[in-house]
Amino acid sequence: MHRPNNLFSRRILILAALLVAACPALCFAAGGEEYVPNMYGTFWALVPPIVAIVLALITKEVYSSLFVGIVVGGLFWANFNFTGTFEHVIVDGIIGSLSDSWNVGILVFLVVLGAVVALMNRSGGSAAFGRWAQAHIKTRVGTELATFALGILIFIDDYFNCLTVGSVMRPVTDEHNVSRAKLAYIIDSTAAPICIIAPISSWAAAVTGFVPGADGFQIFLQAIPWNFYALVTLLMVFLIIVMKVDFGPMRKHEMAAIDGDLHSTKSEAIYEEAQMIKGHENGKGIDLVVPVIILIVACALGMLYTGGFFSGTGIVDAFAGSDASVGLSVGSIFALIVIVIYYMCRRIITFKGGMDCIPEGFKAMVPAILILTFAWTLKAMTDSLGAAEYVAGMMESSAAGLANLLPAIIFIVACFLAFATGTSWGTFGILIPIVVALFTQDHTMMIMSISACMAGAVCGDHCSPISDTTIMSSAGAQCDHINHVNTQLPYALTAAGVSFVGYLIAGFVKNVFICLPLTLAIMFVVILVIKKFVNNAAEHHAEQNANA
Repeated sequence: MHRPNNLFSRRILILAALLVAACPALCFAAGGEEYVPNMYGTFWALVPPIVAIVLALITKEVYSSLFVGIVVGGLFWANFNFTGTFEHVIVDGIIGSLSDSWNVGILVFLVVLGAVVALMNRSGGSAAFGRWAQAHIKTRVGTELATFALGILIFIDDYFNCLTVGSVMRPVTDEHNVSRAKLAYIIDSTAAPICIIAPISSWAAAVTGFVPGADGFQIFLQAIPWNFYALVTLLMVFLIIVMKVDFGPMRKHEMAAIDGDLHSTKSEAIYEEAQMIKGHENGKGIDLVVPVIILIVACALGMLYTGGFFSGTGIVDAFAGSDASVGLSVGSIFALIVIVIYYMCRRIITFKGGMDCIPEGFKAMVPAILILTFAWTLKAMTDSLGAAEYVAGMMESSAAGLANLLPAIIFIVACFLAFATGTSWGTFGILIPIVVALFTQDHTMMIMSISACMAGAVCGDHCSPISDTTIMSSAGAQCDHINHVNTQLPYALTAAGVSFVGYLIAGFVKNVFICLPLTLAIMFVVILVIKKFVNNAAEHHAEQNANA
């Protein structure tokens, strides 16, 4: 079944193609000079992702929206030259993204994890765990709290967190009629926030690597209590679950889920069809728990291996120096082999059945792989247009005379940059070195500003439809991607507003023991106000229906 918006999306694609075809041929730099597009380092560098995001939110169709954004980026880079646009989009963009070793490692991890999920389904472990959870977890609140707790526990890497928590808790949340959108929100709002405040994680390694000429790990530890967005978001998720507060589009999804409609759109049904494998009748709950433990241990060891732990490096330094992409790939492949052997020993899966799960897992991850590929390509377009240089120059020019307001300003700039580019780590790489250079004489302000940069990056990442973590959360929950973005956006913006106020206060008070409790208290009051407003609106709606 085609959605009504598909016709609009096709018209946009045709228009974009005509624009490319109609562009006049221009001359590129000759004589071996490095080519620099006319729009390099200007606001136009941020236009392609903005176009993609706006189209995705309007059309509810992410693939064509991302592609149009990519074409716009190619046009800007090539100065509207047809051949240059075509080569830049295909060669530098799509092929370049898929040939990047980091990206390939993430795709390998995605496919292997899809295969592991298919194995758990075929073994009957997922169904058995669902039955066990149904008997022991009696309420929707208990189910959501269990999902929240698991998201907190898996703090090593956000990709691993998103997909593991989704595969483990999805059968349980389905049993208790928790919407896929709510599951995706809980996953997304625990993955990056817990990783950005966990000293032993791939995110800690990334941040420490971006602090030039200093002990990056010590600075990361000092920045944890100043990371208001991460801490506020974790508190917000807990309060929303315990106080049963849902607002915005999420409320509609939750009301529909209570009535039994977990699949709000066809794309979620497509995810479900990819995983419909009949489970073995002798499967037990342990057949899900053991593979998950194997996967966690193997991926942790894989990351330690890439950090040199087995060559004598300490565990903290090994995690700090690890390559998450390679570590997760190596660990997940090793885990897949062990899990297949485990199931064969349990005699609930044959060798052929185990091998059949590999293409099934690949099929389940195709939507996420396509979106990730387009998102990476779009990022390549913004990089080639000098988006980083534009933002860096804007930050340096605004620093003078705004010292006390700078943490709040950095938070907003990081939010916007991560939202437009879809990358937290790229935002770290752009802003953290600038912050360190600006505040070499004021250590407290430097720590606050680094935290504001990290917090803003995670916030923008949460709001952006082209963020890889957001895409992973949708894949883990098997939720329609645009549904996840639309339902999470009001929650993320609420946490962002509270965090912004916290950084405004911090710029003047500069005492974390005052600023952090005050910011968390503001978050608590905001949730109370939202609950009262939602309840009043629901009562008013009920009265209108009764009068009608």
